[in-house]
Amino acid sequence: MSYAQRKEIGSNRTVSIVIVALVHVLLGYVIITGLAYNVVKKSVEDLKTFDVEEEPPPPEEPPPPPDTLPPPPQVSAPPPMVRFDSPPLQIQTTPLIQPPLPPTPIAAPPAPPAPPVPKVTQPKSVSGNLQGLIRNDDYPDAAIQNEEQGSVTVSLTVGPNGRIAGCSVASSSGSRSLDSTTCRILTSRARFTPAQDNTGATTSATVRQVIKWVLQ
Repeated sequence: MSYAQRKEIGSNRTVSIVIVALVHVLLGYVIITGLAYNVVKKSVEDLKTFDVEEEPPPPEEPPPPPDTLPPPPQVSAPPPMVRFDSPPLQIQTTPLIQPPLPPTPIAAPPAPPAPPVPKVTQPKSVSGNLQGLIRNDDYPDAAIQNEEQGSVTVSLTVGPNGRIAGCSVASSSGSRSLDSTTCRILTSRARFTPAQDNTGATTSATVRQVIKWVLQ
């Protein structure tokens, strides 16, 4: 066999195989389609249909009978009013008792005027300057030894007889010996004209005096 003949025989075999395959496919399709149709038909026949009857609604219950109301009460007219003639009431009023008014205070009479203050004349020294009554030998020995010196202010009470009735230190010199010596000397040596009131009578009075103590 030549090469051309072998080639033609191979081509015819391939065509035959394709045709046989198509025939098998067609037969398979027909068989499968027929079986499916039979299954569907059988299923349709097996289905049982039945009619559903609708139940009628229950009958409505009749409304309950209305309650019987009792008859309304009978209204009777009130009995006629009986009037009695009575005397009018008399109301006694008691007058209010007012408390007595307090007595009007009586103004006290004015106080009598105070008596005039008697005019007093101050006492005057008849011994001259009181500083001059202090001498050098009056200096206390204790004050000389301690070299004490200074000024002392004394308050002198002059009695009605012109003599010194009392002496007090109003301002100290810082030395007790100088203060006490001042009151002692003035009480014994000073003389005054006594003070007089507005009637001219002699009276007591107070005078102040400053005495200086200085070492020589």
